[in-house]
Amino acid sequence: MPIKLKELPISERPYEKLERYGEQSLSNSELLAIIIKTGTKDETAVTLAQKILKTDTGQSLRELQEIPLTELMKIKGIGKVKAIQLKAVCEISKRMSMPINSKKICIKSGQDVANLLMDEMRFLKREHAKVLLLNNKNVLIKITDIAYGGRNFASLEPKEILQEAIQTGSNKIILVHNHPSRRLNSKQ
Repeated sequence: MPIKLKELPISERPYEKLERYGEQSLSNSELLAIIIKTGTKDETAVTLAQKILKTDTGQSLRELQEIPLTELMKIKGIGKVKAIQLKAVCEISKRMSMPINSKKICIKSGQDVANLLMDEMRFLKREHAKVLLLNNKNVLIKITDIAYGGRNFASLEPKEILQEAIQTGSNKIILVHNHPSRRLNSKQ
């Protein structure tokens, strides 16, 4: 018979550990266990979290956002509600990394653009293109998605890029896209 979380010493229970030592003291599986809340009759929430982190897609929390809802639900003990909760946390995390007030961001270099978009775009599995619209002082007005493609292409229409720039009254544009096929090659 598997051990239940309530049977663990208080210092090893995720909720109590976070309360006593802070969130940074928890492992990835313990953090996920808090979101999952309950396990099954055979497994604790921590064990379920460990299974999630060992799926084919990857073993890091960052790659959790890439696991489709249907794949999460294939894990015994992760039903529709828990899978949706996990996907919601992933989206919250992604949105938290976005700038709070993009109107005050001044782009002075390519590194500024990378810092702004890298977290959002680095793990995308398909080609995405964005246009950054700037005023004459290089202050960001707006970021717009302009194309989605496959693993190694995205079809861009210059008309769409220029139309967006004219509508917003931007004086400058920066075109940004990712390279998902490069990421795949680096794992082989």
